[in-house]
Amino acid sequence: MKLQTKRLLMREWKDEDVAPFIRMNDDPRVVRYVEKLADRTATEGWIDAQRDHFEKHGYGLWVLEALGNTGLIGYCGLVNVPYQAHFTPAVEIAWRLDSAHWGLGYATEAASAALSFGFERLGLSEVVANAAVGNSASRRVMERLGMSHDAQDDFDLPGRAEGHPLRRQVLYRIKAGKWLRK
Repeated sequence: MKLQTKRLLMREWKDEDVAPFIRMNDDPRVVRYVEKLADRTATEGWIDAQRDHFEKHGYGLWVLEALGNTGLIGYCGLVNVPYQAHFTPAVEIAWRLDSAHWGLGYATEAASAALSFGFERLGLSEVVANAAVGNSASRRVMERLGMSHDAQDDFDLPGRAEGHPLRRQVLYRIKAGKWLRK
């Protein structure tokens, strides 16, 4: 399963993605608002879970490559929310980019392709996204995508202790009808 945008190839995970993904996640700026994978074993397990998601559901988090520049620069895609919350069951859009590729519009471009795939090919009725309250860069991407935020939807991420900096999350949503009217 592959998608292609004007500037990006979105493809499934390969074994050779492990090392660049570890390097990307060793950057404190990249993992500032997400949990860092502990080590190579945890990273390989996470990648295996992404492969399994593709196999079970026909969609998942695609590796991002800039066209003409082979190699992982991040990921973006659709996944089933793996925890229970007031908005689940739900399909979530998520992304993470190597900091060398920030500010180029890649997250919005890839997320647009993933949303089109989800609404047009999978027939999803809604997609959600969440981010730590302070993650203004991801929130701007969500807003550029046309996603809506209602503060009453914000929630505490399950499994995070009181006072954990990533516990409080904002929730954004977009319905198929809104996306398809764009």
